[in-house]
Amino acid sequence: MDKSIYKNICVFIEQRDGNIQPVALELLGKARQLADVLNEKVVALFSGYNISNQSQILVEYGADEVICIDEPELKDYLTEQYSQAIFQAISEFKPSIVLIGATTIGRDLGPRLSARAETGLTADCTRLDISEEGELMMTRPAFGGNLMATITCANHRPQMSTVRPGVMQKADRQESKKGNVINFKPVFDKSKFKVRILENVKEDKGKVDITEAKILISGGRGVGSKEGFDKLQSLAKILNAEVSASRAIVDAGIVTQERQVGQTGKTVRPDLYFAFGISGAIQHLAGMEESDFIIAVNKDKFAPIFDVADIGIVGDVTQVIPLLTDRLAKELV
Repeated sequence: MDKSIYKNICVFIEQRDGNIQPVALELLGKARQLADVLNEKVVALFSGYNISNQSQILVEYGADEVICIDEPELKDYLTEQYSQAIFQAISEFKPSIVLIGATTIGRDLGPRLSARAETGLTADCTRLDISEEGELMMTRPAFGGNLMATITCANHRPQMSTVRPGVMQKADRQESKKGNVINFKPVFDKSKFKVRILENVKEDKGKVDITEAKILISGGRGVGSKEGFDKLQSLAKILNAEVSASRAIVDAGIVTQERQVGQTGKTVRPDLYFAFGISGAIQHLAGMEESDFIIAVNKDKFAPIFDVADIGIVGDVTQVIPLLTDRLAKELV
């Protein structure tokens, strides 16, 4: 393979109902850093229907070029339609790197694209770097989260990676930034369209996504029960925070999986993170250690969570939570 013909870093821009997803802007920010090292361009792969008017937003968040694929077939995400469109764009523009958010959509699309491009895919990455040789170094948890593996794709192009939402930080928006928008029209093989959407039914949960919360109150095994989490909800209400949990609590059925923080849950980066009754296994730390300020409460003074905490309280969470709630209620009212 002549790797020299592959240039630039492409970011798949995930949108839902025409709304650009935060992970896409996060990846544009990281792609900007990587592209500056390689002296290459950042190219946004923007696909959907009636979305072309948002292309400038992607430029302002770091893209040098936007490949806009605005087609009725791409109104809703369907695997075959999107795979055909994005693969044709990759084949035409030949990027050296393709970054995709590790969302439900990205985890479906990524393997399809890598198979069609006959290249490798490193999934669920938490770190991306450029080696001295100019190769993309993709780091992800391995062996149950007990080891971090750095993987390269030395012999094939493009180098492809899915990246967990919340891991990277989006760049500051530069409204004066200029970029080039390319309208790309794929040729669809509609004979392969075997799935169609009959109806979209959306559940209104009335909750903020934990990846977007500024303050997170997270409970682990030490909180113990649904009643314990009800107390966390009371504390969260006072602080205008969201409640999340470790895997043990999700497995116990006390909290839904969408509220899980950690390697098999979501990666969060709030301004303030409370860890109540969480020991701090490496799988959980991988999802929250980049929080700006961490307060941990655990009765085990040797718990690993204290290694990353800014403030650690050794104590029984069932006693600390009510005391903290009462005190904050008096201070903040």
